[in-house]
Amino acid sequence: MAEANWYVVHTYSGYENKVKADIEKTIENRKLEDQILDVVVPMQDVVEVKNGVQKETQKKLFPGYVLINMVMNDDTWYVVRNTRGVTGFVGPGSKPVHLTEEEMKPLGIKSTGKVIIDFEEGDSVSVVAGAWQDTVGVIQSINQTKQTVTITVDMFGRETPVELSFTEIKKL
Repeated sequence: MAEANWYVVHTYSGYENKVKADIEKTIENRKLEDQILDVVVPMQDVVEVKNGVQKETQKKLFPGYVLINMVMNDDTWYVVRNTRGVTGFVGPGSKPVHLTEEEMKPLGIKSTGKVIIDFEEGDSVSVVAGAWQDTVGVIQSINQTKQTVTITVDMFGRETPVELSFTEIKKL
């Protein structure tokens, strides 16, 4: 199978989240999870002061653009290009150009290479990073495509599902 790369797609301004949702729905409907791996609207945290009140919000890093991690072939190109709100791929003419690792690094988005995991559903794991650090939970489901696991943790006496990346947990 060909290698997945990050591509930039130009959209109508203000349609970024709609394009993302539409592409994700098409991926699910056409069973393209193994070819279109991730759709991202890059965001940044911004502190705004309005009427003397500080408020932290998220703004689009690149208005009018969506990043897609995909294997470029005729099917995936057609799906993305013909999504409502998409004006085209970024690149010369009709030939999309993928982003390099160096270009992706400052965005904080990592290419999703296949990760080999040593745990399965039902295993007890410890969270080693993030907001849930030092919490213990049981794996309920594993999503290889998104490289996430859903674990249940005990919070206020109730079992609560939490989605974490593979790198945030370790097997007990």
